[in-house]
Amino acid sequence: MPIHNTNVNTDINTDMTTPSADYAPSEHPIPPHPDPAHALPAPQRLPASVRIAVIVIAVIILAGIIYRVISGLTDERHLANQTRLDAIPTVDVISPIVSGNTSEIALPGNTQAFDDTPIYARTSGYLKQWFVDIGQHVAKGELMATIETPELDEQLQVAQADLKSAQADLNLAKTTSDRYTNLLKLNSVSQQETDVAVSGAAAKRAAVEAAEANVRRLSQLQSFEKIYAPYSGIVTQRNTDIGDLINAGSATTTNTAKELFHIASVNQLRVFVAVPEVYAPDIHNGDTATLTLDEYPGQVFTGVVTRNSGSIDPSSRTLNVEVDVNNQNGKLLPGAYVFVHFKIPIQSRELSIPSDALIFRSQGLQVGVVRDGHVHLQPITIGKDNGKTVEVATGLSPTDKVILSPSDSLAEGQPVNIATQPAVMQ
Repeated sequence: MPIHNTNVNTDINTDMTTPSADYAPSEHPIPPHPDPAHALPAPQRLPASVRIAVIVIAVIILAGIIYRVISGLTDERHLANQTRLDAIPTVDVISPIVSGNTSEIALPGNTQAFDDTPIYARTSGYLKQWFVDIGQHVAKGELMATIETPELDEQLQVAQADLKSAQADLNLAKTTSDRYTNLLKLNSVSQQETDVAVSGAAAKRAAVEAAEANVRRLSQLQSFEKIYAPYSGIVTQRNTDIGDLINAGSATTTNTAKELFHIASVNQLRVFVAVPEVYAPDIHNGDTATLTLDEYPGQVFTGVVTRNSGSIDPSSRTLNVEVDVNNQNGKLLPGAYVFVHFKIPIQSRELSIPSDALIFRSQGLQVGVVRDGHVHLQPITIGKDNGKTVEVATGLSPTDKVILSPSDSLAEGQPVNIATQPAVMQ
């Protein structure tokens, strides 16, 4: 029974898969649809050129989308990178300079006229006329003003009359003394009477001398009616005018006299400088010093150290030094604020950096040094403070790049960029 079934299946499969040699298509084809108007249209294929154009457009659109996405991602990465770079601060750096055999310090000073004199009246009266005003140069002995002194003139006339009276008394006393001396030789008068006559003549002579002294005194006071310049200089003040009441003497708590003029000798100026105690041993009389002023940028005036106080002021710990400066051209004015530069010899070669590079923190004195693009806070010790610059004793080398004007937020290891043009130390 199983064998029979197998043969039957084999025959059936053979009949279904292999067409018979006697098979032929039907001789009767399918008839067309009875209603051609409702028949389904045959499917039509697009031309090849249209299909290619559609594919190309789709590829272009897809490529544009992909490019925009990639470009957006690139811009984001670039912006993030640029933001990170911009967050890194840019700093100015400078390399320490090696000091030479001398160092310079610049200290403030004040110029003063070599001679500075207030002019007061030596006699009382009324100002009759003045001949000079502020800013005017006067020569020694030049007339500056005249004073009317009517009371003094009357006193002088009285003194002169008293002198004439005393001289007349003296002549009479002298004649009497001579007569008594001759009579004494003849024993015509006593010795007592002769001594009285001689003593009377001596007293009259003394009275004449006193009268002469009084006349000279009043004549001298009268000569003070004319006020003359005591030396050549410039008038810096005029405090009087015609008709002013003039009181003799200088102004004191008990005297209401006022200064008439003020003159100053400006052909040579004195400059007084307070030198710190640490530099006092290096300042010597005869040393050359230079002066600079803000109103004359780039110009240097030369002076000479002429004297010093020879002692340290205990309140300021400074040595008062005088520098004399030739001012024949009149450029320097008394009372001006100047910087005086002294050359100070040094024993060893030190590294100098600007004072604005220093960092003052609880860790001590430090400077910011750039190493491999990062900040290193380097502790240092100072040898001398020269004002605008300081000499570093330890902590730096000439090749270090020191940050100028560091910010308060500067931290150890912070990345920084160095300015393209390094700063130059003046």
